[in-house]
Amino acid sequence: MALRHAVLAALLSGEFSGYELAKSFDLGVANFWHALPQQLYAELAGLEKDGLVTGRQVVQETRPNKRLFRVTDAGLRELERFAAPPSKPSFIRDDLLVKVQAVDRVGAGPVIDQLEERAAAAAAKIDLLGRMLLRMRGAATEEEFLLGGEPVGPYLTCLRGLAFEEGHRDWCLRTAGILRNREALRATR
Repeated sequence: MALRHAVLAALLSGEFSGYELAKSFDLGVANFWHALPQQLYAELAGLEKDGLVTGRQVVQETRPNKRLFRVTDAGLRELERFAAPPSKPSFIRDDLLVKVQAVDRVGAGPVIDQLEERAAAAAAKIDLLGRMLLRMRGAATEEEFLLGGEPVGPYLTCLRGLAFEEGHRDWCLRTAGILRNREALRATR
């Protein structure tokens, strides 16, 4: 997947400035696609040049002018083309897993600390994603929203991010506990 498809998908919910798009990526899209603001601005320029988004200038009196972008019909066709073929399987590339793999030789202390830090970061994301889900569905229960709420795509990707972070938090805490117990047992020998 190219960044362009993630940007097009993010713009489906309305018209955004580059700044608003970057905030949207930070909050909702970041659980499945990471991009720096500079990358987003460059991608918007390329998408506009290719006719997949259109931008319009908004004059502001007390702030600098801004450009708002929205997906064009050609952009929608590009997303449809992208969505048609099967997706490639996901894979994990994480330096913390390399450290856990090598823990028998490098020592567990620093790895335990990093696992606990990751668990705390995941817990913070879990809280944020939970609040986002509540905001998206409003007064509806999750079941009601999943049956008829709109838009469902961002909600479903947020659910995936939540499941990922919960699994990551749980694995980090369990692994840190196992390593800590092994260290304590080793110290008593």
